[in-house]
Amino acid sequence: MKLSILAYGSPILKQKCIPIHSNTQEIQKLTTDMWETMKNASGCGLASSQIGKPLQLFIVDSQVIFENMDMEDQILYFEKNDRGIQETFINAKIIGSSEETWEDYEGCLSIPGLSQKVKRPWKITIEYMDKDFTQHIKTFSGMTARVIQHEYDHTQGILYTDHLKPLTKKLIESKLKKIINGSVTTGYSMKFL
Repeated sequence: MKLSILAYGSPILKQKCIPIHSNTQEIQKLTTDMWETMKNASGCGLASSQIGKPLQLFIVDSQVIFENMDMEDQILYFEKNDRGIQETFINAKIIGSSEETWEDYEGCLSIPGLSQKVKRPWKITIEYMDKDFTQHIKTFSGMTARVIQHEYDHTQGILYTDHLKPLTKKLIESKLKKIINGSVTTGYSMKFL
C-alpha cells in the first residue's frame, strides 16, 4: 500500500526514533508498504518516520542510483564491484566512519524540489538487523554509504538541512516555508502541516 510522506515541518521528522523489539506482521507489512511508497516516489531511501512511524527502521536502494548513472559516474561514486544495495535496516547503529569525507548533493522525499551539498564520510561501518531480523555488521562506501547516512539521520531526528551552513539555510528558507505550507506539487502523496 502506498503511504503518504510527511513534509518538512512535521514534528515527527525531528523525533529520535524508538527501537523495534520484535519481528511482527505489522513491521513486515510496514516495510513492504515503505518499499512500495519509496518506489512510487522514485526515491532511493525512506525512513519510517517519514511516513509517521517514529521507529528505527529505514530502507535503502542504491542499486537504482547505480543503474541510472553513466559508467564514469559509477566509477566515481561506487567502489569496484559495488553495484549498490537494496536493504532494510532495523535498529541500525553507525559504529565507525572514515576520516575521508566528500560533498555531494542530497535531496529528500520530505523536502521535495530541493537539494543541497552535504559533507559525509566516504565509508561507514553499521550494525543493523535486516528484514528477517538477522544481525549484520557491514561496511559501505561511496554513494551507498551516503544514502545510508541520510536515512540513519532520520532515525535520529536529523534532516540533511540540519547539516547545512547557516547562510545556505537562510538562502533556502523561503522554499522550505513553501513546503511547510503545502505550496508544492509532487508526483506522490504527501501530508503537510
